[in-house]
Amino acid sequence: MTRLREYLFVRHRHNWVLLFRFALVGASGVVVNLATLVLVKRLGPDPDDPIIGLPLTDFNVRWYHVYSTIAFLVANLWNFQLNRSWTFGKGRHKSWWLEYWPFVTVGLLGQLVGLLLLTLLMHPDSPLALPTSVLDDSTGLRTRLYWAQLIVIAVVTPISFVLNKLWTFAAVRTRHNELADPAHTEAVLHEAALPEVDEESTESAAH
Repeated sequence: MTRLREYLFVRHRHNWVLLFRFALVGASGVVVNLATLVLVKRLGPDPDDPIIGLPLTDFNVRWYHVYSTIAFLVANLWNFQLNRSWTFGKGRHKSWWLEYWPFVTVGLLGQLVGLLLLTLLMHPDSPLALPTSVLDDSTGLRTRLYWAQLIVIAVVTPISFVLNKLWTFAAVRTRHNELADPAHTEAVLHEAALPEVDEESTESAAH
């Protein structure tokens, strides 16, 4: 257990700091996302108003799809820039765009899933529609769009994290040596599970 503790909390102490910073950035991104959504909703048309119909379907692109996408883009840019300048600020960087495009691409994939979920939460005939009896849009806390967006964030964030871990963050790690694992986790865990052997007793038994 001593080796395991050393591996997790001493040799990876810097990684824990990075994880804490990354979590703070993510939490601030949620606030930015929702604040942007509130702003564009107040400035724009009614969220449920249709913009254009989808061919061969009964569905429409509505203003809440636009508002959600704008909120995502602002929060995505906020998260990227803050991570780049603060979380990973001390490492080497490629050009801004070369680092941003995989981040925003992964985010857009998650946003497509989020828009589908948002439609299911907002469409009155959907089995997942949020109840209008409670969320009647009479106040900010009872606005369906705000709660739907919060649910979308909660569902899409793990998906985006997995995709980023497999692609974006893997690319980032190649530019930041401090993020590389100093040893293989499996090997350390295996050694930690083995009982410690007294070297003197081993030598005596050999003689």
